[in-house]
Amino acid sequence: MKNLRRKFDRYCFMNRNKGIPNLMLYICLGSGLVYLMSMMNGGSVLYDLLSFDKGKILQGQVWRLFTYIFTYNIGSNPILVIIGLVCFYSLARAIENAWGTFRFNLFYLTGVILMDIFAMICSPAWNGQLVAESDIIAYMFHGFYSSRMAYYLHMTMLIGFATMYPDTRFLIFFIIPVKAWILGLLYLVINAIEMFNLIYPTFLFPHCLFPLVGFANYILFYGSDVKNLIPLSWRIKAKRKAQKPTGTIPFRPAEKPHTHKCSVCGRTDVTNPELEFRYCSRCSGYHCYCQDHINDHSHITE
Repeated sequence: MKNLRRKFDRYCFMNRNKGIPNLMLYICLGSGLVYLMSMMNGGSVLYDLLSFDKGKILQGQVWRLFTYIFTYNIGSNPILVIIGLVCFYSLARAIENAWGTFRFNLFYLTGVILMDIFAMICSPAWNGQLVAESDIIAYMFHGFYSSRMAYYLHMTMLIGFATMYPDTRFLIFFIIPVKAWILGLLYLVINAIEMFNLIYPTFLFPHCLFPLVGFANYILFYGSDVKNLIPLSWRIKAKRKAQKPTGTIPFRPAEKPHTHKCSVCGRTDVTNPELEFRYCSRCSGYHCYCQDHINDHSHITE
């Protein structure tokens, strides 16, 4: 599995400039346009045309499988809409700069497809005849589900940003400084509560599992890097505790002299001569990283 992920990372690195650059800018502009037009005509004609609807998709309106990403902000306060769009764009831009255009496009497209598969399997199709109370609720709130699908899809970028830059500080209400890893963990806790909150009809099973679909897409691309949501000081203490001597010191052969050594995975230009090594200008001190981790590591501040 590690070799497969390493090959995938290298393939994305070699094709990092392919795809649609600045993809999230177009999505945010499209979402803002849909919201503005819905407010101007006092209705939701455009919103109903773009939202996810299983029954209409099965009738041939296949564009709804992708256009629902523009409907997550309908009905919100205009100020909150603007703040949300700016935040989503900023987070996506940072991730794209670190990953490259190709990998970010693939990350977003995979999330859209996973949401589509889950919704097509679990959502009942409205065909004019109601057979159960759950179908009535699903039909009444199909627009709500569409907006929540887009919401959970976009919010995975918050966890992704917190994983890549856990020590970045956000100003809540432009006053309270909070680190990114705290916001990432808080969002996971809120999602867990929503998944088990079956009081409101809009959170009936299995629609309450939409957060899990977004999290699955996050795990697919970040893998073991989820540990970055744990504070660096805690990880260092756990590593030192695990490396404490047990009374006997095992024999270790002397390492061959090397020029470059990755601070994350420990690979050197001697053990892996095919790799390229770079030094991070944002880390305090002189820290070297291989091509797989130069854009995917927690910056060291001393």
